[in-house]
This record gives sequence, C-alpha cells and structure tokens, in this order.
Amino acid sequence: MWTKPWTFKEGFLIGGGLIFAGLALELSVGPVMWDAFAWPANGIILAGFLALIALIFILGKKVYAFKFVSTYQAAIPALVYAVVLTIIMGLTRQLKDGTWLNNMLSFWPFVLIYVYMAVILGVIILRRLIHLSSWKRDVPFLLNHLGLFIALITATLGNADMQRVKLITTVGEPEWRALTQEGAVKEMPIAIELKKFIMETYDNGSPKRFASEIQILTKTGKNIETTVDVNKPYEVDGWKIYQYGYDTQMGAESQISILELVSDPWLPLVYTGINMMLAGAVCMFVLGGRRRS
Repeated sequence: MWTKPWTFKEGFLIGGGLIFAGLALELSVGPVMWDAFAWPANGIILAGFLALIALIFILGKKVYAFKFVSTYQAAIPALVYAVVLTIIMGLTRQLKDGTWLNNMLSFWPFVLIYVYMAVILGVIILRRLIHLSSWKRDVPFLLNHLGLFIALITATLGNADMQRVKLITTVGEPEWRALTQEGAVKEMPIAIELKKFIMETYDNGSPKRFASEIQILTKTGKNIETTVDVNKPYEVDGWKIYQYGYDTQMGAESQISILELVSDPWLPLVYTGINMMLAGAVCMFVLGGRRRS
C-alpha cells in the first residue's frame, strides 16, 4: 500500500478519507452554508479553485500525489463514490432544512467528493490541452470533460445566487413586494399588476387551465403586458415569472394570483456545459461512424 505506482486501492482510500473528513466537518461545524458563497464570494472562490487546479497540474511533475490526481486510478474511485452518494440522494427525501442524508447538497462528504471530482476533471483537461495530438480524438474528449466541469462548477457555486420568491398580485393593484422561502418580505426590481385571472375547467368542475394576464413595470422603464400560464413562464430582466396559484375558494372568480419569480444568473453557464457535453457526444458518434466506414 502507498508504494508507487499507486493503484485503485489508494484511489479508494483517498475517497474514503474525504468521506471521513466530511463527516468530521459535519459534526464539528454543521452543514455547508451555501448562502455564505453568494456573489462576489463565489466568483473569488472560482478564481482560487482554477488557480489551485493549475498549481496541482504544474507541480504534478514534482509531487507524485498531484500526478496521481490525473490518473484513472484516482478518477474511477472518485466517480464510484460520487455515484453512490448521488443514488443515496435520489432514494432519500431531500429537504431544504434537512440534515445529513436529507440535505445532500449541504452534506460535507457529498460536497468534498464532488470538489475532488472537479479537481480531477480540471487536471485531466489541462493535461489533454497541453498534449493535443488528434482533433478527432481530442475535441470530443475536451467537449465532454470541459462541459461536465463547467456544468458541475457553475451549478454548485451558482446555487447561492439563485433566488425564488412568491409574489401575490391583486386585480388593479401593482405589487413589488414578494415573500422569500424564509417568509421575509423582499422588494423586487419589478412591479406586477394582475389584469385578469383566467380559469378553464373540465365538466366535473376541476381546473383544466389557469393563467394570469399581467402588466409588468421594471426599473429600466419597460411596460409589458403578457399572459403567464402554468409551465409557460415569462422572462424579464433576469427573472422568470411562473404561474403558481390563486384563491382556491373563489376559483374562476379569484381576484388574486400567486406568481413565483425565479432568478438564476449562473444557469446560462450550466446550460453551456450541458450543450458542450451534447456536442461532444454527437462528435463521438459522427467521428466513430466515419472510422467504422
């Protein structure tokens, strides 16, 4: 054990060590408090993380442990741990205020394993960029791995900047105050006035469709009239406006409409990473087909 070259045994031990370190952190300081990583903190952390990956890559020639990070013997055990923890997350009920397995996104072992995965990805990407040899082989590889890296990092760090609020609109009364998930009142950069609540029902009286005709006023001077339907949000100034609810006692005669407003400024970067992975998969399919023919 720990005799060079290291094997999968050392890889699994490193991952296991991160699990135990995470459990120690969970017991000593509690879960990860993502709210503390809101902008600009997450931007600073991202810059530092990229610098750390570059340093590990540079020192890989001198420090064997850093060189090991870019090997399959390190990557595969890390992936196994990540898959197992993700399956556990899928099998347990996830709650915003949950603890341990019930809030995996804030569970230190889960976070540390995914950080380790991101480090491995980053070092492997740098190594492939330095030693480009064949675009037919390297381009799909880089699209897949760089796309996964971008999606993983931005989805994690961007979580702190995502805002989700409820805004209760009333016919004829502009409203710019919303309620956060914690129940606090938040003044919004847009005001929304309900013009008309729309409801269509089935023959038995159950709701078939409900939507809201609204007028949106923004600080940038926009005056927009639109209809927000269930699963058909409207986006303005970085906010997506969803139809959420209404006065169920009044039904079709409801004079209020409950809207959900969501802002996720990092989401375009997450989609960029996903699209890169899709492009990489297409490249592998096309180039693989050409080689066979």
